[in-house]
Amino acid sequence: MNSDSDLQIAGDILEVPHLLQAPREHPATVAEFVGLARSLAADRSQWEHLVRYDATTRWYHRLRTGPGYEVWLLSWVPGQGSGLHDHGRSSGVLTVLEGTLTERTERGTRGLGAGAQRVFAPGYAHEVVNDALEPAVSLHVYFPGLTEMPMHTAPHCEGRAEPRAVTA
Repeated sequence: MNSDSDLQIAGDILEVPHLLQAPREHPATVAEFVGLARSLAADRSQWEHLVRYDATTRWYHRLRTGPGYEVWLLSWVPGQGSGLHDHGRSSGVLTVLEGTLTERTERGTRGLGAGAQRVFAPGYAHEVVNDALEPAVSLHVYFPGLTEMPMHTAPHCEGRAEPRAVTA
């Protein structure tokens, strides 16, 4: 039989510190990585002063690292793109901070405006491009940290992108 007295017997769980999980210093789940990206996006003081624009290449800056993850800040002037690639064994969260980026995958094309987020698993192939007339800034969280970024050729008739070797 349940009653209000059950709460009196068990007590208020919020009053029993040993039953509460301590907040983590570093994210460990996909949801926590998304939350990290959102909190960094919302706190412009952590990234705005670092942004640079380079007309010859995409600019990037490693903003933060932690056990098993890293956070990158990227800027994109109009016309700059990543090329079709995946992130090897890393999963990730892409968050647009300013401007608009276009993401192309085998499933189609989508515009990503400020605040948009994309979460992807290892092996997810996409191309990100600034097709707009204004610069854009994005935040990328990779877990584990990014160790490779295989480039792909254009999709074949079946709609699948084929990896290709890239020489430095």
